[in-house]
Amino acid sequence: MKFRSRVAVAAFAAALSACAVAADLKVGVITSLSGPVSGLGVPYDKGIQTAQAYLPTVAGRQVQLIVLDDASDPATAARNARKLVTEDKVDVLIGTSGVPGALAIAAVARETKTPLISPTPVTVPADDGGWTVTVSQPFPLMVAAVVEKMKQSGVKTVAYIGFSDALGDLAYDSLVKAAAPAGIKVVANERYARGDSSVAGQVLKIVAARPDAVFAGNSGSPGALPYLALAERGYKGQIYGTHGLINADFVRVAGASAEGLMVPSGPVMVADQLPADSPVRKVALDFRKTYQQVHGAPPADAFSAYTFDAWLVFADAARRALATKAEPGTAEFRQALHDAIAQTHELAGTHGVFSFKPNEPYGLDKRSAVVIRLDKGQWKLVP
Repeated sequence: MKFRSRVAVAAFAAALSACAVAADLKVGVITSLSGPVSGLGVPYDKGIQTAQAYLPTVAGRQVQLIVLDDASDPATAARNARKLVTEDKVDVLIGTSGVPGALAIAAVARETKTPLISPTPVTVPADDGGWTVTVSQPFPLMVAAVVEKMKQSGVKTVAYIGFSDALGDLAYDSLVKAAAPAGIKVVANERYARGDSSVAGQVLKIVAARPDAVFAGNSGSPGALPYLALAERGYKGQIYGTHGLINADFVRVAGASAEGLMVPSGPVMVADQLPADSPVRKVALDFRKTYQQVHGAPPADAFSAYTFDAWLVFADAARRALATKAEPGTAEFRQALHDAIAQTHELAGTHGVFSFKPNEPYGLDKRSAVVIRLDKGQWKLVP
């Protein structure tokens, strides 16, 4: 298990001052710094570093950040979550990079009554009790935005290929739900594992079905496999995907095979093109500026912004939880934080405006979805 703890420079300076400082807030982050989901996990880590640099204190309290690598393994993600709660006494969990791992952490959060803010879309059981929320857009909302573009382009049939896991199921179900009302027939449902090195067999079946378009439900660099295989087979139809593909590793691996690919995205990817009165514009541009300062280059993905948004949701709720006089590190504070998150209203983030409701994990609406196209290695807004 790889472990890293970071405390903001401001926290160190405060510790050296003569003034007494109240108990720190503790944020436990689990992400995939290694393994097949690291293409998402590393940006998540960069986003959380950016967030701490942007907002290192909340209501006068320093924020201590503890980051653990789950190596892309759901079982390790669950163990990490339990360690963070029971040993490190964190007030909130953030993570992880894949849906299976996020679901594993959600189970621990529910059992230990610790708020979890997931940067990854999750579907929690009815008895979750509101301990898990996600700052990702609901898959049905994002897929519906892409299906609308398919309809506008005259697509009548679409083939699906996606991961053989919870994310793949979520993407497929969302596609089927949106396609039927749009008059589009789903003619294939092919799957592959994240660690597979070939999808030649699945793509042969897809090409044989002769669909007008192909939609892939996957993410990160393993998400490039279908597009590479389709290009090898000379497929000339339209290609679509999910917001899980907006990262530099995917663009590098997919290369020319993904030219013209259309995917849904949060507005952070086109922040400088948003109108001046957009509630998202300032936060998204602040994120880009701080990211540049911390990492020496602008962000090239949408994923780092999700953990940045998770930090904003935590900070907003923590201010209100602290007003209850409950002290960080206690069960009372975790309950107060849980309640405050559920009351979040019109909080501007980089991906949209957050308003949560009790026992509902998603907090974004249609303002959080745009469609972008890959054009010579650059993502551009589709009008």
